[in-house]
Amino acid sequence: CGTVFIGTSCDANGSLVLPSKPFIRPIPRGGATPAAAAAVASPTKKAATSASKKQTLTPATTDAGVSQSTAPLSQATDVDSVIDAPLLADIEMLSDMLSSVVRRENPKAHRLYETFRVHGLKRAEDVNNSEPLTQMIADAAELSAEDALGVMRIFATELNLVNAAEVAHRLRVTRDHEMRADKNSHVGPLPMLEDSMRGTMEQIVESGTGTKDEIYNKLIEERVEIVLTAHPTEVNRKTLLRKYRKVAELLNKLDRPDFHPYERSEAVSQLQRLVASIWGSDEIRREKPTVQKEAAGGIAVIESVLWDAVPSYLRKLNSQCTVSLGKRLPIDCVPIKFASWIGGDRDGNPNVTPEVTREVVAHQRLRAAKLFLADFNALYNELAISTRFSKEMDALADTITDSFDKREKYRRVVGHLRKRLVKTIKLFEAELEALTSEQSATTAEVGSLRQLSGWEDVEPILKPEDLMEPLRIMYDSLVETGFEMVADGLLVDIIRRCAAFGTTLVKLDIREESTKHTEALDAITRYLGIGSYIEWDETARLNFLQSELAGKRPLYRNTDIDKLGAPPSVVKTLNTFKMASNLGPEALGAYVISQAQTASDVLAVMLLQKQYGMTSKNGNLMRVVPLFETLDDLINAPDVMDTLFRISTYMGAVKGTQEVMVGYSDSAKDAGRLAACWAQYTAQEKMVQVAQKHNVVLTFFHGKGGTVGRGGNPALHRAILSHPPNTINGRFRVTEQGEMITQNFGSPAIAERTLDIYTSAVLAEGFKKHVEPKPEWRDQMSRISLNSCAAYRGLIREEPRFVPYFRQATPELELGTLNIGSRPAKRNPKGGIESLRAIPWTFAWTQTRTHLSAWLGVGDALYTDVEADLVGMQDMYKNWPWFREVIDLIAMILSKTDYSISKNYDDQLVEKTEELISIGNEIRERLVKTRQGVLKVTESSAMAGPHVSLLRASTKIRNPYLDPMNVIQAEILKRSRAADDDEKVKQILQDALIVSINGISQGLRNSG
Repeated sequence: CGTVFIGTSCDANGSLVLPSKPFIRPIPRGGATPAAAAAVASPTKKAATSASKKQTLTPATTDAGVSQSTAPLSQATDVDSVIDAPLLADIEMLSDMLSSVVRRENPKAHRLYETFRVHGLKRAEDVNNSEPLTQMIADAAELSAEDALGVMRIFATELNLVNAAEVAHRLRVTRDHEMRADKNSHVGPLPMLEDSMRGTMEQIVESGTGTKDEIYNKLIEERVEIVLTAHPTEVNRKTLLRKYRKVAELLNKLDRPDFHPYERSEAVSQLQRLVASIWGSDEIRREKPTVQKEAAGGIAVIESVLWDAVPSYLRKLNSQCTVSLGKRLPIDCVPIKFASWIGGDRDGNPNVTPEVTREVVAHQRLRAAKLFLADFNALYNELAISTRFSKEMDALADTITDSFDKREKYRRVVGHLRKRLVKTIKLFEAELEALTSEQSATTAEVGSLRQLSGWEDVEPILKPEDLMEPLRIMYDSLVETGFEMVADGLLVDIIRRCAAFGTTLVKLDIREESTKHTEALDAITRYLGIGSYIEWDETARLNFLQSELAGKRPLYRNTDIDKLGAPPSVVKTLNTFKMASNLGPEALGAYVISQAQTASDVLAVMLLQKQYGMTSKNGNLMRVVPLFETLDDLINAPDVMDTLFRISTYMGAVKGTQEVMVGYSDSAKDAGRLAACWAQYTAQEKMVQVAQKHNVVLTFFHGKGGTVGRGGNPALHRAILSHPPNTINGRFRVTEQGEMITQNFGSPAIAERTLDIYTSAVLAEGFKKHVEPKPEWRDQMSRISLNSCAAYRGLIREEPRFVPYFRQATPELELGTLNIGSRPAKRNPKGGIESLRAIPWTFAWTQTRTHLSAWLGVGDALYTDVEADLVGMQDMYKNWPWFREVIDLIAMILSKTDYSISKNYDDQLVEKTEELISIGNEIRERLVKTRQGVLKVTESSAMAGPHVSLLRASTKIRNPYLDPMNVIQAEILKRSRAADDDEKVKQILQDALIVSINGISQGLRNSG
């Protein structure tokens, strides 16, 4: 019948024994009963046995360029009663499992939870009915602190389980889609989707925009780099993340049609144990993570997911190219790589010291060596070949004399590399032991591996070429002598890992504020007796910097650093350069200068590198990347780059290449989203023109967050295609942070899909015919950007009521209790809104469902009574894809706002003064005005567009959980701030608040 009774066991004779109330989960066959369809509106209703109607999936995509059938729930246009029936069944099963645990432990909290969920369901069915929200508010006021914590824990856990079920479902529908693919299309391992390499290549060829040779040439030249950052937006503890990942894996296992009933029962028992374990865990971080722990989390993503996902994806990409293009990829072709800021980003984070950075790099080298050693142990067993070797292979093997493998020359080489890796492991374990009193958590692993004698007498492996050269010789020898199939096995995977991860797993960027370098040079010029660098104008600074860069002598003896008489902050800056000079170029990526404003800011870093022997001549120079992150900085950026490109010493050092970072979140916080978008667009355009004039190859590094307010876009493929013309050209660097790392790289299958989307989008962009904006469109954008910026800054900067209102109406002050990152929330602890980082700024407004940071100022720009202006914007929306994307994203964020939920925060938290009450009302009036402006420009009667559609399915599932959490959070904030309770009650309320913040973040699938 297709139904499995879950929670069964076997008696002594092997017969299945049913429990009194088994969990029932339909085996997904594609059909759905009316009960399953009803679960769309009410996720708590049972999804019954699958009907016999066969599921049919097509490769159709939404307007957002995301396949309807393979998108995650948060990117599906609606809950499909057929396709999504297994998802709804999974959610119901997990909910039942959680309820069975909670009812036993805390029946009162569970009853209250059910009451609030019913209110949430009623409100989801009819948002115009105010009664459910009114009842929720009244019920929240009656909760004790203990009950509030219990209810919030249930809601938060439910939402995390929903997310885990969605991950499993995303993999399920992708797999089902491929099983039903068009048999007439080219066969290939990648999905036939618009945002996949398979679909992209076939679409380019069929449309005539490119030939197979052109596609191949662009692909092998493509350079995508994803930079993992420790921005504090992942609210879940890593322990719980692993458990939720396991939940998703088990749900996928239950889809296997060949599962024996006992195996299925065991898998479900594992699920029950996991859910119980999750409920029993403390979801609150009791201590702020150290930088080292954040870095360990980044390494864990590579070890547990990307180490396998990257070569697996590249193997599929190679097969797809063979089918679609008739050519194989070069074995060391890696169009997508990873870098990291974790442990190198010291901008405003005093915890990132030179010693910490050195420790992080040592850990990365250690883990890379251990991962490669495990690979080479397996390769040693695979390459037991004793005949037929190339001349180069014979010569390489002859250099190794101390080996038991006399005839098996591949093993001789692999065995020698294993010894070198053991030496590398020992080297960095010793370094870590010297750097910290804490013994490396992974030290014991070496002893568990096969002991290799003779490692003391070999050299460690420090550079990628130490591995790549012998690997290539072995590969070529195997191919040359007829062992192509063997060569194409594990050996190719190791070669691709070496090309992707090097010997340090990821290259580490260093980021620091420009003022830190200015202060360091000021200390040096004062020590030299030539004046105060800080007091010099830009011309004087440039003259000094150019002269010193052209000279051969250092500014001072590096051993005399203590004689400079510099403050500790300057010594720390100088020691950072000293440390970097000793790490080696294979360990380091870019040196990013935050708050860069002038050409001297860039040359200052070049000079400080030169002081410590890091130059282009010796190959140790880190590429210097200015980060332009405010409105004025973006406007001035083209002139800054033009000045740099006119300096011969600089041009000689960069050798015709330049990377520039564009700050999305800080520019939006500075000027509002609309003005920031236009400034980013025009700045990139003009910088490209400047680079072309000076024959410089320019790469943009995009500093985006997960939320729209911080430059994020839920439809990745569409987002890349919407960039300004001629600004990508096959080169794309972007930050990936916090909860987005978990969402996009939390499991191997999801990671491979993300890699596929990135690769295909950058390739497709190279063949896309961009729409160049008309002069009248540019004029219109300039006008509305000015209006938007003035309105945004008028409230944020000039309205004296705003800061007190912001701090009362949102949990901004309480966000520091989350312990979700090592970095302080403010660059300047004594500063106001201007010093608040973009993440907590956005995070605070997201929690209250106001999302102010993403739309403020937009309504003032779009809402107009001038007919010609409105017609002009409507024309832009219809015919200019970039503008349409900007407006559609704003429409999406507006559809996530909730007027009544936002107002309840005011009612509960804001002082009842005319000044503060009125500003809250004004903000919500602006929200209404912004909605009206968007509707006029899009010529719609309701919020529409692809990004709004992307939310509908997710909203139907999640809002019945989110609305009660928001209401209870406002009540908790009110009580916490009243400070009338004893210390025990205060602690319980504090825990409840943290759980609520975590839960709402998970429900919205983003935070900051």
